[in-house]
Amino acid sequence: GERVLEIGTGSGYLSALLAGRGARVTSVEIVPRLGAAAKAKLARAGIGNIELAVGSAARGWGRETYDVIVLTGSTPVLPEGLVEQLAPGGRLFAVVGDAPVMKARLVRRTASQSLAVRDLFETVIDPLQDAATPARFEF
Repeated sequence: GERVLEIGTGSGYLSALLAGRGARVTSVEIVPRLGAAAKAKLARAGIGNIELAVGSAARGWGRETYDVIVLTGSTPVLPEGLVEQLAPGGRLFAVVGDAPVMKARLVRRTASQSLAVRDLFETVIDPLQDAATPARFEF
């Protein structure tokens, strides 16, 4: 019954898994063709507790708060906009960093303004389109 924000619908596979856990899922895909294909697959599977949207959510989506936020691509830095959308007790999973050094990170909102951050493991995955980037040194 948790509210879930998935950033990067892709094929819709993870969306289906999240919805299967009884969650109310909002999944956002930046590539319209992928979003349409995922919508058709989820409809064929009879999965109805997913709201699919097309747009960029790499820095946040709407004004709602969520119990769970999952990024399906990496981001060089974790945007504050996403962290602010975590409900009290909420969890956010993201792969953060630049190749070849990225970390799978779990962020928990322990109180209204308190966060617990835990790096789980190192990995490398493709970045989200429109992911937030830090200021870089230029010479």
